[in-house]
Amino acid sequence: MVKHSKNRIYNFTVNTILILIGLVCFFPMLYVVSVSLTPYEEYLRQGGIVLFPRKITFEAYVQFWKEPYIMECFRNTVFITVFGTMSNILVTVLMAYALSRKNLIFGKFFTFYCLTPLLITGGLVPTYLIVRNTGLLNSLSALIIPSLVSPYILLITRSFFSSIDSSLYESARIDGAGEFRILFAIILPVSLPIIATIGLMYGVAHWNQYFASLMYISDSAKRTLQVVLREMLNRASSMESDVVVPTRTLQMAGVVVSAVPIILVYPFLQKHFTQGIMLGAIKG
Repeated sequence: MVKHSKNRIYNFTVNTILILIGLVCFFPMLYVVSVSLTPYEEYLRQGGIVLFPRKITFEAYVQFWKEPYIMECFRNTVFITVFGTMSNILVTVLMAYALSRKNLIFGKFFTFYCLTPLLITGGLVPTYLIVRNTGLLNSLSALIIPSLVSPYILLITRSFFSSIDSSLYESARIDGAGEFRILFAIILPVSLPIIATIGLMYGVAHWNQYFASLMYISDSAKRTLQVVLREMLNRASSMESDVVVPTRTLQMAGVVVSAVPIILVYPFLQKHFTQGIMLGAIKG
């Protein structure tokens, strides 16, 4: 009876803490959406604290989509996210599969070599010089190729592949399957959790890409959404009476537009994401 009572107290405490954390995360999102839908006069009348808009207007969103190059930059971001994530997954899976094989010659050396960037980075200037000398400057390839593989994600994927029962590999080899057939026909179908995990991690990184676009892209029509959002907010903050939509509501509309795609995708991958992280981390 005492033990049961302790468990109830523990569960109540944990649930209360989780609910409070959820509210702390939820109210900022509610505030952002509410401000973006609130007329500026109403926003000022409520002292800048708006949780539930009394009047709704889409003026800020209309002004947002009227910004120069906004559609081009939105398409660029979608292209980089989709194509870049697919490229990331392909290269990461191939490398992780090879490094997870115990019969790989100098396997430990290659693993250490691939994970070295976790400890020592090349620096901004050498990276920029490499991108420039390879002719990638001012192209969308500069936002994809230099970041094809993340050492951290490679480590998680390699650990996941290493945890797969070796009997799968042995039975496939007995049937005459080669390495590529083993990987694509046998290993990948049972690796959906880790594929979803690394896909989400790479996708979020590409979607939020800001610094690389700022550094490598000079053509305004080739930049990403995050860079344009920043430039738009800087311009809006310097304007005065000629601003159609005040800075605050325009800022919140931009935040909503940039966050909605990730919010829509994440629930479908949440189950696999959590499972993939746990399996990869435990084995690692």
